[in-house]
Amino acid sequence: MSNRRNFLQSLSTLPLFGKVGLSAPVKRDYFKELGIRPFINAAGTYTTLTASLMRPEVMQAIDYASKSFVHLMEVHEACGRRIAELIGCEAALVTSGAAGALTLGTAACMTGKNMDFVRRLPDTTGMKTEVIIQKSHRYGYDHAVRNCGIKYVEVESADDLERAINPNTVMMHFFNAGEPNGQIKAAEFVALGKKHNIPTMNDAAADTPPVENISKYLKMGFDLVIFSGGKGIRGPQSAGLLLGRKDLIEAAKLNNSPNSDSIGRGMKVNKEEILGMMVAVETFIKLDHQAEWREWERRVKTVADSVGPLHSVKTETFVPEIANAVPHLRISWDSSVLKITPQEAVKKLREGEPSIELRPGAKDCLEVAVWMLQPGEAQVVARRIREVLRTAA
Repeated sequence: MSNRRNFLQSLSTLPLFGKVGLSAPVKRDYFKELGIRPFINAAGTYTTLTASLMRPEVMQAIDYASKSFVHLMEVHEACGRRIAELIGCEAALVTSGAAGALTLGTAACMTGKNMDFVRRLPDTTGMKTEVIIQKSHRYGYDHAVRNCGIKYVEVESADDLERAINPNTVMMHFFNAGEPNGQIKAAEFVALGKKHNIPTMNDAAADTPPVENISKYLKMGFDLVIFSGGKGIRGPQSAGLLLGRKDLIEAAKLNNSPNSDSIGRGMKVNKEEILGMMVAVETFIKLDHQAEWREWERRVKTVADSVGPLHSVKTETFVPEIANAVPHLRISWDSSVLKITPQEAVKKLREGEPSIELRPGAKDCLEVAVWMLQPGEAQVVARRIREVLRTAA
């Protein structure tokens, strides 16, 4: 016993067992090392701005999963079942972002469970290849659908759509954020798909919150619905959700990684992201969404109250109709009083300290998205915008 005690005492003098060895590792400032400058996100959940920050529960799940080996398909199957139960749909698949879901959903409609078709995509010999879409719904992300070798058939009216349907029609594609611009609204689009037995797919990537939307379009009758994982749901940014009919989700899995000879092999989602996405959905559904909304309104008021007293400045609260449908603040002013353009103000905020990004695409005004702000940042944004505008007076 004494020999054992002496041995342990002698080990305690070595660096590994001493204070140096047991102290917490030094935290590295990786972005500073790399010359990358973080910013305050008053813009919203844009992929190029790294979307949202994952919730602590999601990070815990990712850390948990990183420490074990498991069969990847078991994780896909089990987490897919749990997500489907939470949302109330037939089946679910965690994908490599919403874009991955677009490709896999399209592939599922084209191949079904025909493994010869699965192995051949994007060679479409023998497959139906026409996808109907409203002309006003064409957008940058439809390349993910065209990856499968399809041909888009553009329509404008319901009559156009019915005339366009033919034996080569494989799917009807709806872009949810494009609904205000299209003649055919979501409910009618679904009804036309049901009438002609054509699968309908709705890209609703950025359309949570409100939380009801996560099941709304499935209840409406869309066969496949897509959400981004790293926006309002605040899961991993590189994850997404493909939700809907069980047979189509099963076909999507055949076209997906880890199946080596498939169009989705490069769209890998690791066990950490799959589990993290499941926990993100769990957490999102259980949130006190009314309390979150009140907090966003408080942040909007903080910024508005700070800049409102400035001469000629006008503020307006608005909620986008569909995507990012949460409280935002619009700030405008008389350029003859404040000698600065909105573009110049955006540049000053981006280049100042701290760097602040505002909602892109605003015309003749500033638009502030408050829902990605961290505690205390609304006050910082308010102060910086006030400084920039007041200096221009």
